[in-house]
Amino acid sequence: MSYEVEIGRGKRGRRAYSLDDIALIPARRTRDPEDVNVGWQIDAYHVDIPIMAAPMDSVMSPKTAIEFGKLGGIGVLDLDGLWTRYEDADAVLEEIEQLDEEHSIARLQQIYSEPIKPELITARLQEIRQAGVVVAGKLSPQRTQRYWRSVVEAGVDLFVIRGTTVSAEHVSSHHEPLNLKRFIYELDVPVIVGGVCTTTAALHLMRTGAAGVLVGFGGGAAHSTRQSLGVHAPTATAIADVAAARRDYMDESGGRYVHVIADGGIGRSGDVTKAIACGADAVMLGAALARAEEAPGRGWHWGSEATHPDMPRGHRAYVGTVGSMKQILYGPSTRADGSLNFVGALRRTMASTGFSEVKDLQRVEVVVSPYTPS
Repeated sequence: MSYEVEIGRGKRGRRAYSLDDIALIPARRTRDPEDVNVGWQIDAYHVDIPIMAAPMDSVMSPKTAIEFGKLGGIGVLDLDGLWTRYEDADAVLEEIEQLDEEHSIARLQQIYSEPIKPELITARLQEIRQAGVVVAGKLSPQRTQRYWRSVVEAGVDLFVIRGTTVSAEHVSSHHEPLNLKRFIYELDVPVIVGGVCTTTAALHLMRTGAAGVLVGFGGGAAHSTRQSLGVHAPTATAIADVAAARRDYMDESGGRYVHVIADGGIGRSGDVTKAIACGADAVMLGAALARAEEAPGRGWHWGSEATHPDMPRGHRAYVGTVGSMKQILYGPSTRADGSLNFVGALRRTMASTGFSEVKDLQRVEVVVSPYTPS
């Protein structure tokens, strides 16, 4: 049963909830935080924590992707980004850091108009592979058909197709759209695809054979999709809807499990636990990791939405620096705002609610209790 409100006599809308609108309830059993397991496995790849780093130039460079992998997560490199357009991406990042606010979007559009170079895709991914961590790279749906071969031949472990909104039934009168089902079927690499925010759209993506789906629009702290396009999906409801699609798909497919990864709006450690409680298997962090001392953005954060040549739907946001990447993931924390020790927070939440495995946290009791973060 869904609860609808009347917007006017001719329109009704379903009530939806953000992560700030919900809270978790402890159960009768508790555990020691040291006794819980926060590991995650997707396809053949087991990692220590259910966290992916967002494929954004302010978050992931080849160097930080390697570091993030060694810390137990999966760092995803943006293969549409600066690292595959420029041999010396560090010099470009220094320029972006110095941009004034008024002209930042116009200059970002110019910077990202530089063509992608397939040889740089190969070089960047091979650099990550040589470090011995899980190699994950992202292309937008528009560029997947053109560059996928370079990605696969470089030895990627997880192929991420990420856009603001990705569907299995894109329609175009100007060019042949990417046939996701055929593409994934013919590709000998597990694919994670998104964003998506509804049960029906997620079910169609799962039927393409994807190993995981991204829930949300990504770039939560630096996008203006709601202001620019009027499009928005509150995260808690979106995750729960996509988790329902996973359950339906398991029944339909005879038990095939597709991972649900919350992407966007996961800014604090408490958001991670609430996203998993709503049905996510893992989360993708952007702004939270852009605050790391090692982050390429040097305290600034932006996504591909901000660099669109015709319709920018994001901006360069200053998020500051709170500590090292290791501190952000594992602490120790010197702050009480949820910006440090994400894994420690997940362990404590699991211990407080009595669950020993991350997936079991999806069964926790949730209440609607809206509040405004300070």
